Amino acid sequence: MRVVSGRFRGRTLVAPQGSTTRPTSDRARQALFDVLAHAPWAPGLDGVRVIDLFAGSGGLGVEALSRGAAFCLFVETDEAARGAIRGNVEALHLFGETRVHRRDATDLGLRPASAGAPFDLAFLDPPYRKGLGERALTSLSSGGWLVPGATVVFERAAEEAAPMTPGFEPLDHRSWGAAAVYFLRFTGS
Repeated sequence: MRVVSGRFRGRTLVAPQGSTTRPTSDRARQALFDVLAHAPWAPGLDGVRVIDLFAGSGGLGVEALSRGAAFCLFVETDEAARGAIRGNVEALHLFGETRVHRRDATDLGLRPASAGAPFDLAFLDPPYRKGLGERALTSLSSGGWLVPGATVVFERAAEEAAPMTPGFEPLDHRSWGAAAVYFLRFTGS
């Protein structure tokens, strides 16, 4: 797995061993970021604060940083995945631009002051077919983790229904192989 574009283009990322993590393929990541860069509703990546839930190897957050994001908070409960994220952060010298939280993405609670300002962009790539993504959206919304109008990128299995969570409006939907990706806007209502 490699960083697709930006200042770290071509750099290899490590992923944890085993089947507990399912990294987004380079091709799907490129397509996803093309949407974020070129869609008429897309806010751009320069200077944004990113939260990467169910972060796995951290590939989505690292890609956002490579393309101009200012900061990324990686949220992951799996110890091996957090180790991979830390390894990627160290290899790319992203200290000060990142933090790794061992939290349950479905139960974030209120955003603590130590997490900094609310986030402009959220990535959710939960395990498929478990309903964890909707719970994480609710947690983001109720905990004050997102700025009004924040963009959310929600990946799930292609055969799963579109996410239906109050406070988020659909912007776009794409399918790449076994994955469906939903682009949402946080309305807070």
